[in-house]
Amino acid sequence: MTNWSEETVRVAETDLALIKGGSGKPLLILHDELGYPGWMAWNAALAETRTLLIPLQPGFGKTPRLDWVRNYRDLAGFYSQVIREMRLEPIDVIGFSAGAFIAAEMAAADSRIFSHMVLVAPMGIKPSEGEILDFFALTIRHHLRATVAHPEKTPEFAEIYGGEMTPAQFEAFEDARAETARIGWEPFMHNPSLPYLLRGLPIPTLLVWGACDSVVPRGCIDEYRKAIPGAQLAEMAGVGHRPEIEDPLSFERAVEKFLMA
Repeated sequence: MTNWSEETVRVAETDLALIKGGSGKPLLILHDELGYPGWMAWNAALAETRTLLIPLQPGFGKTPRLDWVRNYRDLAGFYSQVIREMRLEPIDVIGFSAGAFIAAEMAAADSRIFSHMVLVAPMGIKPSEGEILDFFALTIRHHLRATVAHPEKTPEFAEIYGGEMTPAQFEAFEDARAETARIGWEPFMHNPSLPYLLRGLPIPTLLVWGACDSVVPRGCIDEYRKAIPGAQLAEMAGVGHRPEIEDPLSFERAVEKFLMA
């Protein structure tokens, strides 16, 4: 697998933990509400031609919490400042779940910040039908289980989350859930103004969604397509909330084709 490293960069007045791997044009990866799960096969595949930059979200353990960040729009503003200070704009981005929420808020605030935007199972907009899963009502194990349609058919799910959870892993998950609750509780994992602010967005956008997703309903995807009429959709059959590990080959093909267009 492609080599990767973890470093701490002083940026936006914060010591930001950053995973970096691969070579080529930079590609920003914004992890989901459970935190960075580790370097997976899809990371290695994309890193063959791109330099992956994966910041670890403030408040998730390795990057200190920012008290001034009170919601996802604030968090998007922080990441936008990071991109500006590192002189990376415009940059391609892939955001996962709550990370997609962050990317959408960044794009709504400044349409020049991204060249291409990939939103995977995106939260951030209230669904027209159904509800975003209230994962705070679940134990961490049930929350993890809800993210994939078929754990027994997803080898990397067992690699990430299988076996007994160590105290350190449990603490990391609880840190992530506590921070997510702090900034995303009310309104729950969406911003009512976001769809209006995305109108006319000129950034080429790809929505990736698993047809068996039990966390983010199809109604979220429908609302994103209304907000960004030019957005493409890659709907993946038989997978849930984690298409990047449930069907990595199809995920990689869809993303690479889009980013190369």
